[in-house]
Amino acid sequence: MFRSSIATALLCFVLATTLAGPALAAAPIPKPPDVNARAYLLMDHFSGRILAQDHADDRMEPASLTKLMTSYVVFTALKDGRLKLTDSVTISEHAWRAEGSRTFVQVGTQIPVDILIKGMIVQSGNDATIALAEKVGGTEPAFAQMMNEYAKRLGMKSSNFENSDGLPSPNHYTTARDMSTLANAIISQFPEYYHLFSLREFLWNNIKQENRNGLLGKDPTVDGLKTGHTDSAGFCLVTSANRNSMRLVSVVMGSPSVKAREDASAALLNYGYTFFETTKIRTARDTVLKPRVYKSSGEFAAIGIPYDIYVTVARDQVASIKTNAHLTKEPLVAPLPANQPVGEFTVADGNGEILAKAPLVPLSTVAEGGLWTRAVDDVALWFH
Repeated sequence: MFRSSIATALLCFVLATTLAGPALAAAPIPKPPDVNARAYLLMDHFSGRILAQDHADDRMEPASLTKLMTSYVVFTALKDGRLKLTDSVTISEHAWRAEGSRTFVQVGTQIPVDILIKGMIVQSGNDATIALAEKVGGTEPAFAQMMNEYAKRLGMKSSNFENSDGLPSPNHYTTARDMSTLANAIISQFPEYYHLFSLREFLWNNIKQENRNGLLGKDPTVDGLKTGHTDSAGFCLVTSANRNSMRLVSVVMGSPSVKAREDASAALLNYGYTFFETTKIRTARDTVLKPRVYKSSGEFAAIGIPYDIYVTVARDQVASIKTNAHLTKEPLVAPLPANQPVGEFTVADGNGEILAKAPLVPLSTVAEGGLWTRAVDDVALWFH
């Protein structure tokens, strides 16, 4: 009977192992599509992983992609309370005389900030853009200084702006990588204004103009951001799409036509969504560990991660992801300030390659215990 039971168990084990089969291997990922552009970059918004790139660090003329930087500065002023959507802006002669695409605002008139922002984003109006720059910065050159300072803060290491609208200027440049950084910042920091980039048209002064981002009407998952074009810069497009909670940002610069930039962006987005998937590994401030903290009033403390962690992997490989949490400072002894790193959380793929790292921190301040607790733990620490 005993041997029969063992034989049966072994048979079940063999069957289970055979039926389970080998671990599912990742499907081959082809190289990114060939697109008609001087430079491009495709990034996952949440994880920050670059999925495709070419000449992403080459200096390029941004044309009206510049207005994304202008938008960032204007949105920051709104968030800080230095500007209100209802504020009136007097249109200067400098703004009124702006060349290129226009919202057709009239010199000397007063127009609300809200209207000018829509004119800048939807119509790519250079006149509306300059009016906003003068309102926030006093003068357009002063505003350009603000643009460059905010760009540095965002980590845009290869950009310099000399104007607010993007008309060609000798020392006015950016890169596809910097544009992706900027787009990610706008999406993350200003969700209350991001919807403006999805407006399909805007009417002002009895003139209706359509958003130049044609993908808004061709792909329902595309919800922004901005187009750009000059003869020297070519046709540019920064696009974001959200499919099944996976958001990608595509930057295409220097395409030869409107169709080429839209085809390039669509091809990159489809490549990203076909071969990759993004998953949320941990939510900000969730408890990951609850270790002993010596000399503390509560004995144990909640240790977690200060921000959400996402990773992007080859499609169907989420199950192979492994996580590890370990303390780098042991033993933990109170007092411990909140958010001071005491360990590290890592995420690796099935091959052991590290995909993401984050600090482990006390989720709240860990105070010292009483005199007796500290004395007892002094003794306990001798034997640790």
